[in-house]
Amino acid sequence: QVQLVESGGGLVQAGGSLKLSCAASGSISRLNDMVWYRQAPGKQRELVAAITRDGSIKYGDCVKGRFTISRDNAKNTVYLQMNSLKPEDTAVYYCNALVVVIMGVEAKAYWGQGTQVTVSS
Repeated sequence: QVQLVESGGGLVQAGGSLKLSCAASGSISRLNDMVWYRQAPGKQRELVAAITRDGSIKYGDCVKGRFTISRDNAKNTVYLQMNSLKPEDTAVYYCNALVVVIMGVEAKAYWGQGTQVTVSS
């Protein structure tokens, strides 16, 4: 089994910064794409940022130039540095990872439990 645990959420004023972390653990053979999504109340879940194992990166239009995704393959951890936060960034942030488990063949998607980010105006 695989677990993804997010941390680093909280309350911050507009213009401030937060850094989220998502650590993967369990029966991991290979950790492929790692992705941050977010979901605000009453809205659909949206892509924030994604990073492949070899470091290719994609950002959602709403966060380009403000957020930075990175990963540490040795620690099975992905990070999201969030700068210049806006009230509209308020959401639950979820970590998603494509994982090949030990003795497995295909990569499967796993989700974290989410971490709340609240930006006050």
